[in-house]
Amino acid sequence: HWQVVVARVEWDEDGASEVRGGPVAQALLEEILVDPAVTGPDSADRIAVAHTGDEAIALVPLPAAPDRPDGEASGTGSDTASDEDPGADGHGEGPALHADALLAAVRAPLSAGLGDDGRLTLGVSASVHSAEGLRGALEEARHARRVAAARPGRVCAAGHHELASHVLLLPFVPDDVRRAFTARLLDPLREYDRRHRAELIPTLEAFLDCDGSWTRCAARLHLHVNTLRYRVGRIEQLTGRDLARLEDKLDFFLALRMS
Repeated sequence: HWQVVVARVEWDEDGASEVRGGPVAQALLEEILVDPAVTGPDSADRIAVAHTGDEAIALVPLPAAPDRPDGEASGTGSDTASDEDPGADGHGEGPALHADALLAAVRAPLSAGLGDDGRLTLGVSASVHSAEGLRGALEEARHARRVAAARPGRVCAAGHHELASHVLLLPFVPDDVRRAFTARLLDPLREYDRRHRAELIPTLEAFLDCDGSWTRCAARLHLHVNTLRYRVGRIEQLTGRDLARLEDKLDFFLALRMS
């Protein structure tokens, strides 16, 4: 089994622009991935890293999963990891390399080393079970790296599990579209809160977080249900939306995430 990690180093316009990003990214990946705390002691000495253009690519072998008690291998035999693979979704126990663990291990030292003019972004693929799956894993890691690149910070990473979420889409919404969308939905509520201290924005956040449950939301906000209904009614009146409709709930959810 393998995973692919893609890294890219970029410099600010006033930084060390004469330094090519690809070799630097390769050197950083080699330093990061030979750390057993990140990859495990069994695979650290078999990692292959190369660079092409401004990006570096690492092929990370994973220890074979133990056989199940009935003697069947835990893998499915498909090119990509299944949902039952502990490393397939980036969570839980298992041999797979996780983007969040990788970031936690390297963010502080690399941020200091890159200084004020360098930036490192990383993307981590799901594990694949055959050589035929490596091309798809490479594209997946590249997509994840682009998600990481849309985030603030000197060192950022994203994993494959983020590609099946709205998290993939939001960073690529143009700033002017983002501002117009959030302003249309949220500015009337913010202005009302400013004038009346009505806490409509926190109420909206809690209502969506409670999946529209009146009782759970009222309990979370320490309100009577009738008070909650009044606030939600005011939100609908000010915005012209209906929080009983899935489409309007989704619009509010996205507006809050982009604000």
